Amino acid sequence: MGGVSDPLAATFAGANPFAAGTRGADTVTIGVAVPVPEPYGTELQKWRESFHDPMALAIPTHVTLLPPSEVEREDLPGIEDHLAKAASSGRPFSMLLKGTGTFRPISPVTFVRVAQGAEECAATEALVRSGILAGEARFPYHPHVTVAHELPEESLSRAQEALAGYEARFPITGFALYLHGDDGVWRVRRLFPYGR
Repeated sequence: MGGVSDPLAATFAGANPFAAGTRGADTVTIGVAVPVPEPYGTELQKWRESFHDPMALAIPTHVTLLPPSEVEREDLPGIEDHLAKAASSGRPFSMLLKGTGTFRPISPVTFVRVAQGAEECAATEALVRSGILAGEARFPYHPHVTVAHELPEESLSRAQEALAGYEARFPITGFALYLHGDDGVWRVRRLFPYGR
């Protein structure tokens, strides 16, 4: 996976990648996402916490590729093989987060916009959501970084205004498979660097 000099690995340095998914049940809940690297990941997580989003500390800052999905535990090795193949087809790219948007009134979400890198995210999402992970999407794919979710209207509006001038640029070198733990926290199970 690379040492902490690798931006993707450095995003999760010190985390136990296998801490989640130990429920002992036959199914686990997974997600696949592009992690937002430090210091921006923590910065946006603190912003989300400031809007009193109860999920702020349970969800690492990310751009979703595959939303929460329940899968058979025994299928995890095949899913990891599929994701490794998807990552091998990708190439590192630059992401620019700039400004905010919202999915209201369809969904109570305020987000930071992916101003650059959206096409690369969409290409990766198409690869991820094929084969063993193929399925019908609930909404058309729209890469974004959630900063407030299922909060009162005033909180969603405050988040949209507070981060309207937000801007951050950084390299994206791959994506990650997350497992949802019994404690409600999402943790990385494995990192998938592009092109390796």
